Amino acid sequence: MSKNHNDIYDYRHPLYIGKWRKSVVCLTKEFANDNLDEPHLKRRTTILSQYPEIERLYGYDFSTAVIAIISTMVQVIATYVFSHLLVDWNWAIVLFSFVIGGSMTQIYSAVIHETAHCLAASTEMQNRILGLIANIAIPIPIAMSFRRYHLEHHAFLGVNGIDLDLPLKWEREVIGGSTALKLLLVSFYPVIHFIRIIAMLKSPQPWDIHPAAARFIQEHYTFDDGQETYSYYGNLNKIFMNIGYHNEHHDFPQTTKCRDDVISNISFLTLSQIPWTRLPEVRNIATEYYDNLAYHTSWFMVHWNFISQKQFGSQCRVTRSLKAHKKGRKLLTTLKRMLS
Repeated sequence: MSKNHNDIYDYRHPLYIGKWRKSVVCLTKEFANDNLDEPHLKRRTTILSQYPEIERLYGYDFSTAVIAIISTMVQVIATYVFSHLLVDWNWAIVLFSFVIGGSMTQIYSAVIHETAHCLAASTEMQNRILGLIANIAIPIPIAMSFRRYHLEHHAFLGVNGIDLDLPLKWEREVIGGSTALKLLLVSFYPVIHFIRIIAMLKSPQPWDIHPAAARFIQEHYTFDDGQETYSYYGNLNKIFMNIGYHNEHHDFPQTTKCRDDVISNISFLTLSQIPWTRLPEVRNIATEYYDNLAYHTSWFMVHWNFISQKQFGSQCRVTRSLKAHKKGRKLLTTLKRMLS
């Protein structure tokens, strides 16, 4: 495809790396700004034009339901054991809480994420129920609220006033590059997330109680110029249900009409896509796309670098206006026509 054609529909083709520069704490307290839509829908169109076989990976995977039920039973049984049988085993409780309990919490988070996209069972209600089951062992009820705001995040990644994943202005100004404050941000992120909901005047829905989120640094905090989403390809994906394959996860959604009681004022919604068990296949098929994007290989280093290095802070994200998002989306039709 000629360079002129690229300029017509989207200069970012085919990897969809933007021309914007990442935000650096010592230079600014503002987000980086993109003048087009998020890159994932167009990268999916480009990849599918070359590898249509990826479409066979769509659907749900019932193994997620099995993991949700078994892992929840483990935590419930452990609660009984340490409250009735091993009541004096203080160090055992601490060790179990950190090694097993902490790991299980991340697995529950991954399960809730899959149910939010209706990837654990065949119907929406079945997925909601599985999300609530996975939420039993988490002190904060997050499953239903996470579903609502996470799907908004997919549909309008980085759009001001809609994407709840974006830090507020006071977060950027107060936290800056402070190591101590960034550590507090990571430790109390559910509280910060709740404050964002109030500040953005999000109205509650019948299923909502209290939202929380995790893994937010690796996924969309900018470590390189022009790239706003990052995958993690380390060994911990085997334990935590491939939750690190975030570029692949964003690249292959299916959109359907939304219901008013799920999200108001939004015409379409990401409800179903490729389940976690098949995300590595996407990378294996379209290797040249994902290996040429920046990615992480260590979750520890992601958090260490973010907390300890002064150049990183809450403003290390990219944002766009709704107008810019819509302007970029208008180029999608031209892209499809030129790839056909």
